[in-house]
Amino acid sequence: MTNLQDQLHRPLRDLRISVTDRCNFRCQYCMPAEVFGPDYAFLPSDKILSFEEIERLVKIFVSLGVKKVRITGGEPLLRRDLPKLIERIHRIAGVEDIALTTNGTLLKKYANELARAGLSRVAVSLDSLNEERFFEMNGHRGKVKTVLEGIEKAAEAGLQVKINMVVQKGKNEQDIVSMAEFFKEKQHILRFIEYMDVGNSNGWRLDDVVSKKEIIDQVHQFSPLHPVDPNYKGEVATRYQYEDAQGEIGVISSVTDSFCSTCSRARISAEGTLYTCLFATEGMNLRELLRSGKDDETITQSISNVWENRKDRYSDERNEQTMKKRKNSKIEMSHIGG
Repeated sequence: MTNLQDQLHRPLRDLRISVTDRCNFRCQYCMPAEVFGPDYAFLPSDKILSFEEIERLVKIFVSLGVKKVRITGGEPLLRRDLPKLIERIHRIAGVEDIALTTNGTLLKKYANELARAGLSRVAVSLDSLNEERFFEMNGHRGKVKTVLEGIEKAAEAGLQVKINMVVQKGKNEQDIVSMAEFFKEKQHILRFIEYMDVGNSNGWRLDDVVSKKEIIDQVHQFSPLHPVDPNYKGEVATRYQYEDAQGEIGVISSVTDSFCSTCSRARISAEGTLYTCLFATEGMNLRELLRSGKDDETITQSISNVWENRKDRYSDERNEQTMKKRKNSKIEMSHIGG
């Protein structure tokens, strides 16, 4: 195994793979309905990586140091036969952990199959427990009840479950404490995510961000917290444990308290482009390499070159000038996954 490092001495340990650019939700911060409407041209199936191609890439990335794989989308459970892909990845020597990020609407249906296939963990996006507010935020596409049923089914199937809540000022900040209370009782880890400037279509403004400090202050008033060490170097969420030892929460704070210095993640978009940052403007076309008959050694070298030259630290550098320069070019969240 190669001990690959980038320009800032960050190793390659995590691989996020988007298996589809389609989603059955239209959340404003990711795929707003006014942009992703009925006539929106999603990728045709021949432009999306096949399971064989994904399996081949995972093997190559594992040879370069990757230990954890996360399947994302769009909504990954819309990809037909997804458990079969999980099974293929699970069989690859060196993969220690497979996770899935989902909106939870199809989780009840697939949880047992996913667990049997070798999935370790699932992160479920849920931005409010209030049916009306949630319905508004997801573009009138899904119900809280369906997501909660999916969460319980996943837990019953033996999957570790975390819930992700994107907090937006004026939209769902009033739900911070009710979410914390509910999932503390259920003993599931809740992770609050600062509203991020991903892609070009979500109308992001710094004014809409509820900061990590504000979130922690609110939860602390409900039930006192203390910070705890990360589970591993490069963990995205800052962890806090309840002082009564009844579980924990996390905060993913790429806006006010970035974690670029320990980022060990590479991302492959639905159409097979390699990105080294969630806020990337350009990437390398792996699909073209795979389909042009290049051997594994050539592809491995190409990926190594990209990582070794990587110096992304967008969240560290976020400022007015950067925002203006990048305004028209960032890759959309629905293509690259979270």
